[in-house]
Amino acid sequence: MPAYILTITCPDRPGIIHAVSGALLEVGANVLEQEQYSDLDTGLFFARTRFDTDVDDVDRVLDVVSARTADFGTRVGLRPESSHRRALIMVSQYDHCLLDLLYRRDAGELPLDIVAIASNHEVCRPIAERHAIPFHHLPVTPETKAQQEEALLGLIEALDVDLVVLARYMQILSDRVCERLSGRVINIHHSFLPGFKGARPYHQAHARGVKLIGATAHFVTADLDEGPIIEQEVERVNHTCTAEDLAEIGRDVERLALSRAVKLFAQDRVFLDGHRTVVFGS
Repeated sequence: MPAYILTITCPDRPGIIHAVSGALLEVGANVLEQEQYSDLDTGLFFARTRFDTDVDDVDRVLDVVSARTADFGTRVGLRPESSHRRALIMVSQYDHCLLDLLYRRDAGELPLDIVAIASNHEVCRPIAERHAIPFHHLPVTPETKAQQEEALLGLIEALDVDLVVLARYMQILSDRVCERLSGRVINIHHSFLPGFKGARPYHQAHARGVKLIGATAHFVTADLDEGPIIEQEVERVNHTCTAEDLAEIGRDVERLALSRAVKLFAQDRVFLDGHRTVVFGS
């Protein structure tokens, strides 16, 4: 019996759950998971429903749900659970996040189809080749940045990519690309308390004697490192830690925060809510 994941976003008002329940009853669905949230600040309603049914036709199920909920101004998403999201991973020279995502995918922990790896360097090509994933070298210079981004957008369209993961990709995407891919690009960056921007952040943290280091996975927007946050991870440290120790711990928290965020996205648990996110099951 096929299982589906249904997502709904709409202005909050009475009767939405009744309409969705009626639609699911019409297709003989059995609800396996149900989560919902009403944001009192934005007035929006969010819901994620996982269900199974004998109806092996996603378009038919979608038509029924859309018709039953049309009066509520719903934005409906529906896919078979077995149909995984398609991801493009972008990386520069640090490979720890890339390797972690590939390990989790191979171990069956990450329900994601990684269809390509792109980089502005050749360093990670052997990793892609070992995992039989196409590797695309897209070098970036001030003169070629616009051309490279056009190639990137063409690759995303040609591969029907749902998600772009910046797994320590050390280039800033242009405002135009951020707008084109809004809600589809997840980045990971170090988030210290206080935050240290620029080069050698772990050395800056060591010099200031920080007690917590962390990482934040967020959607990419035109405002650098200011996008809606999906997942965060922190680790306590002390005065005995060297800058190299902090960098090692930092790699761990970056891996954890990014993999969790990507998995949540892959399971359709992340909803954009203005400058924030609604994340079910986190």
